[in-house]
Amino acid sequence: MALKVDLQPIIEKGWYEYNPKRRIRKIEDLSVNVSTNKVFRVTFADKSFVFVKVSNFGTFENFKEDHQIINVLANNLERPYDHFLSSSLMKGNEIYLYRYEDEFIDVWMVFYRAVRINTSLPKRLSDDQVRILGKEVAKFHKICDEMTPVLPQSSKSLIKDIHQLQRRIDKPGYPMGLSGFNDLIKEHCHIFLDNAINLGYNEFSKIPVFVDWNIGNFSVRENGTLFSRWDYDWFRMSSRVLDFYSFSRVCSDIGDKTDFSYTFSQLNEPRFLEFLKEYHKVFPLTRNEVLFMKEAYRFFILNYVISNGRFFFNEGYAMKLQFEAFNDHLPNLDEGFNAEVILGALGL
Repeated sequence: MALKVDLQPIIEKGWYEYNPKRRIRKIEDLSVNVSTNKVFRVTFADKSFVFVKVSNFGTFENFKEDHQIINVLANNLERPYDHFLSSSLMKGNEIYLYRYEDEFIDVWMVFYRAVRINTSLPKRLSDDQVRILGKEVAKFHKICDEMTPVLPQSSKSLIKDIHQLQRRIDKPGYPMGLSGFNDLIKEHCHIFLDNAINLGYNEFSKIPVFVDWNIGNFSVRENGTLFSRWDYDWFRMSSRVLDFYSFSRVCSDIGDKTDFSYTFSQLNEPRFLEFLKEYHKVFPLTRNEVLFMKEAYRFFILNYVISNGRFFFNEGYAMKLQFEAFNDHLPNLDEGFNAEVILGALGL
């Protein structure tokens, strides 16, 4: 549910349990109010500052697990990614997390340093920017793949999330009060689970993926190479394929739009094929990973739009996106997505 309480006294309590000697001067709410997570800047008497993310989405255990993984990753990445991610504040040998519970709310928070920001990509990328981005994402994914042996284990998985949706689907008023689509959702849950088995998803390498790569979540250098990344709300350990849908949107010919829809057509666009060709030269994809792109999109719709859309978008927009998913995206996905176009472009 949305965080509608006054969070500043809770943030103060959380900070002073961390370091009572460093006094807070002011706390500013920087949240864009798209999701239930809130972000604040905490400024101290010497005008230095840190950020704090406050959340009640999911579980505290998953929040803790995700930020432990991100922190280990941030601290182990070498140049040119040594400042790519923000690191969380530590207390002793552990990441500092604060949880506040009373009879009305249960929230948790993490304090972290500011990440440096360079240049934002334009709303519509040039052809050269598309190709550079393909190479850069491949390099970053490759480094993340090499980092996996040193990262903490993750308990989350796509399979578990779909099973959770299956258990929740028949509960009254779910999802978002929309009715008449439960059979459609169940059908696509079964399709996803069957195809995940058939394509060998469990054998895919699981790397840190951030899923939501819209151009407001990362910055680049003037030459287009990756510089920094923030906003870790959708982070998980999973197949690298899960990142591709967002990059297909970044590369799309129509560019970044304020009024958007989660269509799948851009997965077959020539510009995204150029992105994938450059990616494939650096960190080659397998045939089954390409075939899994459809399932990664199906999971995105089922999990981030249908199952949890009310946590990531305001209520009106969440219902709009769900309505489009029920009436267009899911019914047309299996006929509309053509993996052969991608396989042909990559020579697989």
